[in-house]
Amino acid sequence: MNAALMLCLLQEHLITMNTSIHTQAAIRTLSQAFAPLNCMIHAARKGSFSFTLVNEHGIARHSERLYPEQYESAEPLQAVIDRTRQALVA
Repeated sequence: MNAALMLCLLQEHLITMNTSIHTQAAIRTLSQAFAPLNCMIHAARKGSFSFTLVNEHGIARHSERLYPEQYESAEPLQAVIDRTRQALVA
């Protein structure tokens, strides 16, 4: 394997690793923000994932798909949280 190909593969691996770190942090933040609702994560792929908030009776209260630009920094993720909280009380 030549050096350029190895470097390309390493960069791709690091990007994937960083994305999963951001995804895991976003999932923790969402779970904490909406407790005691259960935050179910599904259909995670290509950096995006869906979350569904479920109440104590197993009824889904909100579902949404998030893309990296919505959760890789604090401000857009907080906007998702604020908008979702408003939807839950409406």
